[in-house]
This record gives sequence, C-alpha cells and structure tokens, in this order.
Amino acid sequence: MDFLSIAMILFIIMESANVAILYFWPGSRLGNGVGVFNAFSNPESEEQRLFATYLVNWVAGVKLIFLFLLAVILVIGTEQVKLWAVVAMILSIATYFRRLHPTIQKLDAMGCITPKGYSKALGWMITGFLIMFTLALIGHILTEVMGA
Repeated sequence: MDFLSIAMILFIIMESANVAILYFWPGSRLGNGVGVFNAFSNPESEEQRLFATYLVNWVAGVKLIFLFLLAVILVIGTEQVKLWAVVAMILSIATYFRRLHPTIQKLDAMGCITPKGYSKALGWMITGFLIMFTLALIGHILTEVMGA
C-alpha cells in the first residue's frame, strides 16, 4: 500500500471517530466533542442551545462529506488523483490556523474552555494531521523519483 493511501486511511479512521462523537456525544470532551466549550454546556437560552446544536451537526455533516469524498478517492482514484487529494487535504487542514486556532486560543485564555490548555492540544493534533499528510506526500514523491 502506498504512502498516500495509508495517510488517507488513518485520517478517515480518526475523523470518523470525531464525526461519531459530534453526532452522538457532542457534549463529550474527547476528540472534537464540544464539551470543552463552557458555553455549549451552559447556554444562556434555548435559542443559543439550539443554534450551538445546529452548528455542531453542521460541522459533523461537513466532515462526513470530506470523509466520503476521501474514501471514494481512496477506492477508485488514480495515483494522480490521490496525490492532488493529499495536497488539497494539506491546504484545507492548514486553514485551521488562520481563523479557528486564534479564536480557540482567545477562548482558552479567557477561561471559556475546560480543560485549560485544550487549544494547545487541538493545535498539536491538527499539526499532526498536517505532518502526516506532508510526510506521505514527500514519501510518495521520493518513491516516485527513486523508482523512476
């Protein structure tokens, strides 16, 4: 099995667990459960609770779309399609650091997240995905250059 496929399979497995957590146990503090956000556990109104629930399910649905597309690419995609899918994964995952990470860092600093320091752990997890896909891409390119 090639490096790109291995990275895709690992991502699909890990993110599938996160989707399950968001759909079935959204208040969890595991994976991407939103129980780490104090505002999710203690909404000020029914409107805020429903809005937060809607957004959590929307995020889970978007993640599911990515996972299914990645699975289709994994199963029937050519080597070239897999290569570009991994490049797309690197670029899309990296967008986390543009807006989401600064926001969660602020919330963490304000004491709005339990456990404190979760933003760092999440940042390292996202960095891990980026490293995994980048190493798979480099491994694939080196294998192609050496094999040619």
